[in-house]
Amino acid sequence: MIYFIGAGPGAEDLITVRGARLLEEADVIIYAGSLVNPALLKRAKPECEIYDSAGMTLEQVISVMNSSRDRCVVRLHTGDPCIYAEYTLPDVSQTVILTRMAGRTPVPEKEEISSLAQHGATMVVFLTSTMLEELSRRLIEGGYAPDSPAAIVYKATWPDQKVIRTTVENIPRAAEENGIHKMALILVGGFLGDRYERSRLYDPGFSHQFREAEK
Repeated sequence: MIYFIGAGPGAEDLITVRGARLLEEADVIIYAGSLVNPALLKRAKPECEIYDSAGMTLEQVISVMNSSRDRCVVRLHTGDPCIYAEYTLPDVSQTVILTRMAGRTPVPEKEEISSLAQHGATMVVFLTSTMLEELSRRLIEGGYAPDSPAAIVYKATWPDQKVIRTTVENIPRAAEENGIHKMALILVGGFLGDRYERSRLYDPGFSHQFREAEK
């Protein structure tokens, strides 16, 4: 099993309880040495194999993972790995907007949903499960195509979690069909699609502070 873990904001004691446990159980740890606090590696058991990915290519990272199929592998990133691993993609979206619809509590006029939608960035919409018809309308009004990918995430990480893939125009219907009327996060944007470019960070042909490009 391969686990992707966020190391938190920096201090070694701000990692999640589950993340700390997996570091202690891991047979192999591949960590982003240019960003992750190395003090976290003190949790690793003595026989754990530890790799610093700062000087590795994507192919090398995957090779280590493939050679460790029967062991517990931890890929340790900085911060929350969702932000720049799942919510963004090269040449698709590099910006994440966290917001909510105006309801009984207003939002600033300049931050109204249709205005934010004009950016075409990744959008994560909270506290809006009871206003999905209006949310869909305003997203399209702001510039998202009706068939833009969207997802409804109900009670994320709970035992009864649901993740429904849909489109912007079908958000209300998908929620209704799945009986979702509260505790749902709405995700919108091209990052949910299947078109993306490879990140240069682990590209063999790209040089940076920790690695020279392969000739």
